[in-house]
Amino acid sequence: MQMVDPQIYFEAKKHREGAKGYIDNPKKTEGLLKKAILKARINKGTLGDAWEKLQLFFDLVQAYSKGEYRNVAPTTILTIIGAILYFVSPLDVVPDFLVGLGIVDDAAVISFTLKKLSVEINEFKKWKLSTTKGNPLD
Repeated sequence: MQMVDPQIYFEAKKHREGAKGYIDNPKKTEGLLKKAILKARINKGTLGDAWEKLQLFFDLVQAYSKGEYRNVAPTTILTIIGAILYFVSPLDVVPDFLVGLGIVDDAAVISFTLKKLSVEINEFKKWKLSTTKGNPLD
């Protein structure tokens, strides 16, 4: 993974620029999340540890988009949406049509993003746990 880090960083940054069109557009964000959730479910076995991280990204973007959670920098949301855009893009460092390999770079971008934003992600995780404790449906 170490040798692809610069390429992954470049790709994640490129997709972050595209994320700007989503940050204040809940409908567009919802469409992106639907595509990403479907792709994640299809590739759950291949994603490994990135599966749970991705679910956290989806939850954070959704909570931010709905206005439920705003204790996060807009740049963090842009970075996460950029990682999700990279994830749903079929053409990236390792194209998704390469069965078994195409998801590896997606998982690397997710892990890279989580590592970069771990403090804010952990704060969101705490918030999420505190809001769902009393709800028996969660």
